[in-house]
Amino acid sequence: MPAQSSPYMFQAAVELPLSLVFKATEGCWEGHDYCVAVVVERCGLDENDVVMDFRVLESELKNIIGPLRGRLLSELGMEGPIDVAKKIAHEIGPSIRPPARLASVSLQDGTGRRVALKL
Repeated sequence: MPAQSSPYMFQAAVELPLSLVFKATEGCWEGHDYCVAVVVERCGLDENDVVMDFRVLESELKNIIGPLRGRLLSELGMEGPIDVAKKIAHEIGPSIRPPARLASVSLQDGTGRRVALKL
């Protein structure tokens, strides 16, 4: 059964934990535990009544953040959390099939501080 057109925009998100170490602006090293959230959106739902398969989105996110866990961002050519959000957005984009699209990637620490890359 083909997907029905809808005037509504739907979103789906997956969240996974990620620990990172980076150099703060004061020059000292900081480690942070983040919750990484990837949000995908589309008008209407597909034939399975979803924005996209959560298992695919979660698997792709796991593959991207796995090599980052516990690493010094400077060793990976990144300075801070926004660089991580950009990397995730760049790498996860190809796994999202139109008409779904990547809406945002965010990292939130345990105190509620959040950086978000809206696309």
